[in-house]
Amino acid sequence: MQISRRFPHCILGLLLACSTAVASAAEVNLYSARIEALIKPLLDTFTEQTGIQVNLVTGDADGLIQRLKSEGRNSPADILLTTDVGRLYRAKEANLTQSVESATLEQNIPVMYRDDSNHWFGLSLRARPILYVKDKVDPAELSSYEDLSDPKWKGKICIRSSSNVYNQSMVASLIAANGLEATEEWAKGLVANFAMPPRGGDRDQIKAAAAGQCDLAIANTYYLAGMLTSDDEEQRAAAEKMAVFWPNQDGRGAHVNISGAAVTASAPNRDNAIALLEFLSTDAAQSWYARENGEYPIRDNIEIGPVLSSWGTFKADPVELYKLGAGNGEALRLMDRAGWR
Repeated sequence: MQISRRFPHCILGLLLACSTAVASAAEVNLYSARIEALIKPLLDTFTEQTGIQVNLVTGDADGLIQRLKSEGRNSPADILLTTDVGRLYRAKEANLTQSVESATLEQNIPVMYRDDSNHWFGLSLRARPILYVKDKVDPAELSSYEDLSDPKWKGKICIRSSSNVYNQSMVASLIAANGLEATEEWAKGLVANFAMPPRGGDRDQIKAAAAGQCDLAIANTYYLAGMLTSDDEEQRAAAEKMAVFWPNQDGRGAHVNISGAAVTASAPNRDNAIALLEFLSTDAAQSWYARENGEYPIRDNIEIGPVLSSWGTFKADPVELYKLGAGNGEALRLMDRAGWR
């Protein structure tokens, strides 16, 4: 009898201790489309500075969005970190994100690189210029994205498929600049100039150009930077054959996109999630992105690394990126009509 009277008190004590530990646990759960090596050092610094533990789950970008949909309100995720405004817009439209009021984020992140209702925030920039083979193309022949539909480039362009969200956002930017009809005519001309049916990723387009299969490649500078600094000699050799041309510098500027993040709709650790986003927008974090990841910072006052510096400065298209997310469906339908597969 004596044991039976004490047992409930022991259990109660354990439950109280556990609940106190849970309540005081400082953590944030991050679903990241970035591989661990490209985000973990920053997360470790955040934990050191704040005491907030980051529980990192990495995965395929589209797969993580689907996972959030499947988990619904029971999702443990506090933040979705992914690439391209198209995916962030898609997550917002699926009611997977929530609006965040943060003076720090609004101050640190230019308006064109965040959602108009503060559902997502850009954390780094990825430019998508024209890459050309140094010993085959005179850069004086290049001028703009629009010029890529000129028959002079027939059989000379490598680019990945229309299913790629980077290309969808680029086409959406052209629609925003030139209108639907003009962009569709451009897309038809571009398709006619493909050196081969689109396949593979951005690195594959660079490798194909370096191997002589085309003269021009459209790819994000992030991938070229990664190849130039790779431990893989073959990747470095291919990348070194290429040069960067910044298109539309006399007009709207080169197309840029973002890697960015959003607080999830059901975030159990909302305040910690906002704190992490604010940290990722600081000068120190932005400098790390530019130095270690080969991405451009979201502000002009951040020093960039030697690889990015070697490509010179450029004018970026100032279009508000949420418009590209909104135009994603229209862009994809246009690409399909143009025969871009």
